[in-house]
Amino acid sequence: MCASMESTLLSTIDFYGFINRKEISSMMLRLHFNQTSLPPATFFLMGIPGLEETHLWLAALLSTMCTMVLVGNSLIMTVIWVDPALHEPMYYFLCVLACVDIIMATSVTPKMLSVFWSGNGIIGFTACFTQMYIVHTATVVESGLLLAMAFDRYVAICKPLHYNVILTPWKILGINVATVARATIGLTPLSWMVSHLPYCSSHAVPHSYCEHMAVANLVCADHTLSNLYTLLGSSAVVGMDVTFISASYSLILQAVFNLSSKNARHKALSTCGSHVGVMTLFYLPGLISVYVDSWGEDMLPVHTQVLLADLYLVIPPTLNPLIYGLRPKKICQGVWNTMATSLLCHHCVNSKKERREFVTVDIRPTREI
Repeated sequence: MCASMESTLLSTIDFYGFINRKEISSMMLRLHFNQTSLPPATFFLMGIPGLEETHLWLAALLSTMCTMVLVGNSLIMTVIWVDPALHEPMYYFLCVLACVDIIMATSVTPKMLSVFWSGNGIIGFTACFTQMYIVHTATVVESGLLLAMAFDRYVAICKPLHYNVILTPWKILGINVATVARATIGLTPLSWMVSHLPYCSSHAVPHSYCEHMAVANLVCADHTLSNLYTLLGSSAVVGMDVTFISASYSLILQAVFNLSSKNARHKALSTCGSHVGVMTLFYLPGLISVYVDSWGEDMLPVHTQVLLADLYLVIPPTLNPLIYGLRPKKICQGVWNTMATSLLCHHCVNSKKERREFVTVDIRPTREI
C-alpha cells in the first residue's frame, strides 16, 4: 500500500512536471498515517486548510516578513549594545523585546515555510511540543515586556524627576527576570498536560504550527482541563497586562493634554497611537483565536482562525522595530552612526591594504636594480 502510494506520488510529480500542492499534501498525509504506529511519534501540519492554493504566496510574504524581523531586531539589539548613549531603561526593555521577537518568529517560520513551499508538514512529537512551549512562552513574555515599557513611559513622562530613582538597573533586571519567570512557570503545567494526553485519533493538525488548541483537539481523552487552563490563563495574563497598560497610557495622555505646546501634544499622541495599534494587533487576534477555539468553533471558518493565530506571531515582531525602534531619534541616530562607523572602518581597511600593495609593487623594482 505504502509502496504503491509512493510510486503514485512520484509519477504525479514526473508526469505533470510540477507539484500539485493540495494533492501531494494529501498523499503525504495518507502515507504518513499508514506508516505511523500508536502512540504517534509525529504529527502532520496541514498549513491553512482551505487556502492550499495560496500557500506559495503566503510563503513569499512570510519570507519577507521573517527577513524584516531578523534584520530589524538584530540591528536594534546591535545599536543598543554598541552605543553607550542608549544604555537607558527604555532601551534595555526594547533590546529584550527585540530578542523575544526573534525567538518568537524563528520558532515557527522555518516549519511554516516548509509547509507552504513544499507541503512537508511532518513534525516530530518532541519538536511539536517544544515549538508549542516556546511560542506560548514568548507571547506571555512579550505581553509582560509591553507592560514594562508602558510603565517606563509613564514614569518618564509623569514623574521625570524620579525616573532614575524608580528604574534603577537592578529593578530593570528584576522586572525582566519576573517577566520571564511568570511565562515559564505559567506555561510549564500546560505543556506537561498536553504532552501526556493520549493521541490515538487523527494525527493531522489543522494549523500551520503546533498551536495548543489545534493539537489538543486530536486526543481521544477528555482535555477539558488543559483547555480551561489555557482559557483562564490567557484571560488572566491579558486582562491584567492590558488593564495596567491602559491605566499607564491614560495617565500619560492626561499629562500630555496639560502640555502647552501643540507640537509636543501631537508628537506624544502620535507615539501613543502607534503603540496602541501594535498592541491591538498583538492582543486581539490571539484572544479571538483562543475564545473561538474554546466556545465557538463554528463562528469563524477554520482558515480564518488559523490566519488570526499566525498574524499575532508574525506581524508584531515585524512592526515592533519600526514603531518602538526606528521612530525614536536616539536609535535612528545610533543606527546611522553605527552604519557610518562600519563603512568608515571598511574604507580605512581597504585604503591601508591598497597602500601596502602599492608600496610593495613600487619597492620591488628598486631592489632588483
